[in-house]
Amino acid sequence: MHLFWEHGFESTSLSQLKAAIGGGIAAPSFYAAFESKEALYKETLERYMSLYGNVTRSLHDPSISPREAVYLALHRSAKMQCEAGHPKGCMVALGIMGACSSGSEAITELLRNIRSRTRAGFRSCVERGIESGELRQSTNAPALAAAFDSFFLGISVLARDRVRYSVIENAVIDAMGIWDAASDRSDPRH
Repeated sequence: MHLFWEHGFESTSLSQLKAAIGGGIAAPSFYAAFESKEALYKETLERYMSLYGNVTRSLHDPSISPREAVYLALHRSAKMQCEAGHPKGCMVALGIMGACSSGSEAITELLRNIRSRTRAGFRSCVERGIESGELRQSTNAPALAAAFDSFFLGISVLARDRVRYSVIENAVIDAMGIWDAASDRSDPRH
């Protein structure tokens, strides 16, 4: 998982994978165990999502206020992406850079689906915010959700570039100003 996370699907070689598994295995053993590099990637992505993908669970939890759900997803993601013990950044966000050739359409589609679920979570929170009156009725839900999703994806590059967690966390707090600007509370007429 760490090899794919660090280098992406295409840049991780079969030789690297064989060397990392059980202290080194032969190609026939690799294919007997995993069928293909793509099948192993799918398994590692499932493992990644079970261990680290829960940072966005707040986006899909209607018991959490919409603003808090967005903040928690951004905050938890920033923390996870910067912590020690694994490669920096997000395997899903950075994975697209390593799965671009014509032979990896299935990997590209798998990553796109995961990102789409997160994007839908941001949009759901914005729509709930509009419905509850937390955000103005005139709020452009797709645009605001895209702004948060773009920031969310950008955290990966910052983490990979070793920007300090404290800087990223302050950026998360500042990014929530986008939400506040769309709330009726930011309008001096209210």
